[in-house]
Amino acid sequence: MKIVVLAGGTSTERDVSLVSGTGVYKALKKKGHQVVLLDVYLGIDLTDAEKEGIFSDPRDFSEGIKPVSVINPDVSEIIAQRKDPEVGFFGPNVLDICRMADIVFLALHGMNGEDGRIQATFDLLNIKYTGTDYVSSTLAMDKALTKDIFVQAKVPTPFGFGIKKGESIPDVSFPCVVKTSHGGSSVGVYLANNKEELDAAVKEAYTFEKEIVIEQFIKGREFTDVVIDGKAYPIVQIAPKEGFYDYKNKYQAGSTEEICPAPISEELTKRIQKIAEDAYKALRLKVYARMDFMVDENDQIYCLEANTLPGMTPTSLIPQEAAAVGICYEDLCQMLIELSLAKYESRS
Repeated sequence: MKIVVLAGGTSTERDVSLVSGTGVYKALKKKGHQVVLLDVYLGIDLTDAEKEGIFSDPRDFSEGIKPVSVINPDVSEIIAQRKDPEVGFFGPNVLDICRMADIVFLALHGMNGEDGRIQATFDLLNIKYTGTDYVSSTLAMDKALTKDIFVQAKVPTPFGFGIKKGESIPDVSFPCVVKTSHGGSSVGVYLANNKEELDAAVKEAYTFEKEIVIEQFIKGREFTDVVIDGKAYPIVQIAPKEGFYDYKNKYQAGSTEEICPAPISEELTKRIQKIAEDAYKALRLKVYARMDFMVDENDQIYCLEANTLPGMTPTSLIPQEAAAVGICYEDLCQMLIELSLAKYESRS
């Protein structure tokens, strides 16, 4: 098949996306596909002849992509690299090459990737893509909306609420968590133990976006579980060696201990998996998504959020869960392609 792996973009998770995309790109090439790795925002400069033969181009499209650093990227520097930002979000030749592909593997993370905008654009252009559709992407990307949906569907989640810049902060209990409503990779997430820390966290969170979520802090163990085609996989227990599961601990090798399958009882395992599947259904997700959880000292489970395009980096969690049931990284990428294509067959 002719496959475009779409990565990069202008979100704070840009670097993670590029590393995810590199892994997927190499895996699908090993599977014998004709694969092109593209930065959705920067695109690629080509002549008409080069564009026509792009899928047989022998170059390594991942050359120069570096591992995820400890600091999330400065998006303004990326935007400044575009010669024609006024043209729109998609970089040179991106849409044309995506139209030529049999399917686009979305390795994007964060805004303008996971929030449904690209999915909706591709639907209008009849471009097939991996993962869930634009509606469920939008629902899951908005953490305040996700929380409302979880409450209505009786999916257990920490008490919390969304507020917008300029609105007053209601009284809250401490400690509490402050996070951006549309962020990811724990960028813009803060723990506040008192009013002073809360005010500082809110101010800092608003530097990323104009809507934030304040929610109850759950003391306990952290877990994550991927649901693929409606079925929950083995659970991962996450234990950062210091601090919490922030951007650095997520992507720097050795910063966090990740145990899969999680060393928990069969009863707790089944409960978490059931809630993961319930969350998947509540948000109307398709193909695959990863649900994150906290479990308190009384084994009460809280679903924090859903990730519709989870990371596929060397330290990411979905490959670990797939490996626990005997699915290697290359086969996982192939499976996600096949399940995504089946999504379109079911529509006809």
